[in-house]
This record gives sequence, structure tokens and C-alpha cells, in this order.
Amino acid sequence: MTEPLWQPSRERIADANLTAFIARVNRDQGTQLSGYDDLYDWSIAEPARFWQTVWDFCGVTADAGGPVLVDGDKMPGARFFPEARVNFAENLLRRRDNGDALVFWGEDKVKRRLSHRAVYEQVSRLTQALAAEGVGPGDRVAGFLPNMPETVIAMLAATALGAVWSSCSPDFGVQGVLDRFGQIEPKVLFCADGYYYNGKTLDSRPRVAEFTAQMPSLTKIVVVPYVEAAPDVSAIDRAVSLADFVAPFEAGEIAFARQPFNAPLYIMFSSGTTGKPKCIVHGIGGTLLQHLKEHKLLCDVKPDDRVFYFTTCGWMMWNWLVSGLASEATLLLYDGSPFAPDGNILFDFAEAEKATLFGTSAKYIDALGKAGLDPQSNHDLSALRLVTSTGSPLVPEGFDYVYQHIKKDVCLSSIAGGTDIISCFVGGNPVGPVWRGEIQRRGLGMAVEVYNDRGQPVHGEKGELVCVKPFPCMPIGFWDDPDGARYRAAYFETYPNIWHHGDFVELTEHGGIIVYGRSDATLNPGGVRIGTAEIYRQVEKLGAVEESIVIGQDWQGDVRVVLFVKLRPGAVLDDDLVAQIKAQIRSGATPRHVPAKVVQVADIPRTKSGKIVELAVRDIVHDRAVKNIEALANPEALELYRGLEELRS
Repeated sequence: MTEPLWQPSRERIADANLTAFIARVNRDQGTQLSGYDDLYDWSIAEPARFWQTVWDFCGVTADAGGPVLVDGDKMPGARFFPEARVNFAENLLRRRDNGDALVFWGEDKVKRRLSHRAVYEQVSRLTQALAAEGVGPGDRVAGFLPNMPETVIAMLAATALGAVWSSCSPDFGVQGVLDRFGQIEPKVLFCADGYYYNGKTLDSRPRVAEFTAQMPSLTKIVVVPYVEAAPDVSAIDRAVSLADFVAPFEAGEIAFARQPFNAPLYIMFSSGTTGKPKCIVHGIGGTLLQHLKEHKLLCDVKPDDRVFYFTTCGWMMWNWLVSGLASEATLLLYDGSPFAPDGNILFDFAEAEKATLFGTSAKYIDALGKAGLDPQSNHDLSALRLVTSTGSPLVPEGFDYVYQHIKKDVCLSSIAGGTDIISCFVGGNPVGPVWRGEIQRRGLGMAVEVYNDRGQPVHGEKGELVCVKPFPCMPIGFWDDPDGARYRAAYFETYPNIWHHGDFVELTEHGGIIVYGRSDATLNPGGVRIGTAEIYRQVEKLGAVEESIVIGQDWQGDVRVVLFVKLRPGAVLDDDLVAQIKAQIRSGATPRHVPAKVVQVADIPRTKSGKIVELAVRDIVHDRAVKNIEALANPEALELYRGLEELRS
């Protein structure tokens, strides 16, 4: 392709936060930077000056002072702003006016809105209630909650006290919750009485009663009303309704407890199926600063913008979304199925609330295309400036769909990073072009390189995504890893002093990035590494195939490619369709990508955040145990892959 799919107008570039940031750097540092690439190079060469400028430009509220970066040549070991003290909630509760802070839709059942003033007052009362319960700095507070306003309020109240927040979505089973919260021993748990999904009402209380009975660290379970106005909580030991919990307290000024920059803020959980979830601990200051950078500079979020991300509270994009309050934006919260009652509801929400940022997953965009939906034809999305996609690589046809069926004049930023850094390594550039199939740019301050098999940096060829310099949002460690051995093994064992992320990627001639899949899921037939996304891209073009998953099967001393396909209703995997699938992959990719076997299955296993699980399927096919099966939304699907006759020849 010789032309980009989209370019910003001169007016848009002039009005961008990024343009103002570059002007500030030039003024304060005596530089002559022009455009994103100049700024990126400077941010890597001068990390202390860059992050100090981000701090100042974004107006971080804190007790500042001291150096910006100490031991900047050590990874792990580098420390940003080691003498600063900051409170996360204080930086998110900047406004106390009557403008919208949170707008919530629970499918088509519930609609609510809360002003900045109302949020501050509710956080104030809940902070006092938690303090009276004995919650203080370092204590853990957990949420087993839908993506609703009270979830944001509970997080803000906990972090206002310097406590550590951790959450998962209410569709988790008992063991899945215990595998997560059981490790971190929270003092208080927030839950809802139930939730809505795909038009159904589901009661959370029986599961809450069961798993909290096995959590002796809990002194209180606070039940939020959602599906009932006044839910009965008597069957849950130590439970109290939210109304009763805050009843003794009047709203007033919040006494924010400022903590060291690197004190813990969030505990996140890895979603893999290779063992008990890793408990990844993220710090207050690094998370705040990185999210401010990404929102203001890379997503161009301005005060009163209306930011939407389709996410649950078990995915890091929820944590990313709520930080939008620090940029004085309105958060648009949605909980439930994105197809309830039909595929238009998220765009109905975006239209009704004049969303400026619409965030979703590559899988959702693919599903819209397969369903034949055309949101631009029946929705007014004139306020929309940015569409972001993450969770898995957005294929080139996904880019086409956005520009043909959602909006022509919109910046489409495919973004990638993960729970490990609670943010992105690569993502958007609001003042630059969008090229089909490419993530726009490496993130500012993120010294991302691509290493080949010999550990050498390369352009224009596939390799491992690494980060060769420290950045503020590196985890402060793993929970219950006192000597840091598991943390170092996870990211720094392959290349000493360099972060190895585990994505198989390429830096393009445009300076963009293509992600081909996870490194540990890459296929290796005949010793040639193939990214799984390269095969999915081709298979998704076929109307008969609803979804697919590909693995490498050990076979006769080598590895052969096996493609499993879930077909649309009425379609049959006959010889003609197998030939069509193979021909599409051969012509669209290479002969090496063509699967040795194509097998029809009834379902594709995925995590609760929607990611397909190649490694778990590979383990089942090889008759190996799958650990942490509770990470899956549909664990029963794994049994479809066990002992298949087709894979014995």
C-alpha cells in the first residue's frame, strides 16, 4: 500500500496535546524537535528529562523533589522519582463540579450517570467507612464486580487510603477467585448482588458465600445493589450492604494518604493457563504517569472528552480506562454482552453519549464484520476522534472494516502491551498517519527494539519485542516473591538487563509495528518461526469459518501445523472447504503456513478477557495437564481437543 488509510488534518495536529507538549520541550530544553519521531528519539535519549516533562505537563499532584531517575542503567533496579510521594485517588479526583464523571449502561437494563461532585462525595463516605474497618496503607481491598460506577468508587476509596486494589469480573468461578484473591489475602471485598449478561440476570451471592467462607483474611464483604434495589445479604457471613456500610459517615474533604512513588497500587493477575495466576504488583506513581502519558499524548484525551472502553474489571483495560479521570475526562462504563440485545448497543451508547474515544478488542471488530453490521449507516458518531483496538493483533481487514463501516475520519490506533506493564509498549500517534495493518508507533519513553535469534536489533524482519531501557510502569514485583526470583525469571532471563516481553513482532518501513502473536505460541515447522496471527488473518477472510485456533503438534521429530476451525451454522468441513482454506493460506501467506491438518471443532477455548488459548490446546493435544483452567471462560471446550482421531495419522 502506497497511501495511508488516514492522516490527521493540519487543524487536528495543531490542536493536539502532543503538539503542545513538543512546544514545551523545545521551550524548556532548548531543543528543536519536530513531530512524533523527533520526540520519541529524545524521550529515549533523555529519559529523566522526558518523564519530568510528562509530570509537569500533566500536572501531577504530589510532594515532589529529588532526582527523577536513580540507577537508570539497571533493569530491574532502576527507580523513578524515589523521593516523591503521591496518592492515586487524589490525582483522579481533580474535579468536584456537576459535569459527568461516570455514565453507565448495564446492557439495556440500567442507565445511570454521576457527576464529579457526586463521585467525590461517595468516595469520601466510603473512604471513612474503610478506615473505620481498619483499612490503611498496604492493605488489600478486592472487587468481585461488574464494570459499574461503584467499582470505580471502591477503587478510589481504597487507594485514597494508600490501600492496594485488585479486581476480577463476576463471571469467575469459586476456584478462579480463590486462585487470585486467596493469594493476596484482602481485608475487605466488594461484590454486587448479581449482574446481567446477554439479557439474563445472574445471581453472584451463592458463589460469594462459597469463596468468602474460604478467605479468613476478610473482615467485611460489602454488597453493592445492582440487579435488586435492596438485596438480601444474610446468607453471606461478614456481609453488609453498601448503604449500611457508609450510613454513619457524611461526605467531606478526603484526607488523601500520599505514599512513596513506588508503593503498591494494583495487584493484577496473569491470564495464562500454565499455572496459578502470577500476582503482578504495580506501583502508584508509575501507573499514574504512564496512563497520563498514554491518555493525554498518545490518545489526545482532553478535559470533558468522553472515553469508552469495552472491558470487564478482570482485564487491565479497566485500570487503564479509569485513569481517564486524571485527564478530567468523562468515563463511559458498559457492563454485559456487547451483542445484547443486538450488535448495535455499544454504538448506541457511543452515539447517545457522544463518545470521543471508542476502545474495544480486535475480536469484537472481527465479529462486527462477520455479522455484517454497518454502524456508520445508522449512528451519528460525529464526536468520535479515536478508535483503539487491543487484546490480539488487529488484522489489515479489521482496519478496512473500521474505515468502511465505522467512520472514515478517525484515528485508528491498534495498541499492544499488557497486564505485565498495565499499559502499552506500542500504540497510537494522533499527529501521524495510520497504515493498514500496522500499529502506528513505539510508545514515548519506551525503548522498544526487535531482536532476532542472535539477540541483535533488526528492522523489517520478525523477532522478539524487547525494551532495552527502564520505564516507570515496570511492575514493582510479584506478590509473595521476596527475593524477586520469579519476577526476574519472567522478563529478564532471556536477555540480561533487558525486558523480554514475549511478543513476536516486526518494525516496518513506516516506523510502525506488526504483532504476529505471542512468542510462546509461534509455530516452528521445519525450524521456521511462524506467527499465529498470520494464519488467522487468512482464515478470517473465509465466510464459512466463524473462528479458528492453530497450534504446532509434535510429529515425527518435527512440528506440523494443525488448524482447528469453528464453522458458521450450516457449514460443513468437506474436502472442498479444506482445499479452500489451504489455498487461501498458501496464497495469502506462504506454503509454510499451510496446515498439515484442518479439524472442525464446536468451540474455541478462550480466557475471560477474550483471548484464545493456543498453549492450553497444545497441551491437551499432547496429553499434558492444563493448569489454571479457571482462567478460561469456557473450560469445557478444551475437552473437544483431547484424543482426536484425526491427529493420530
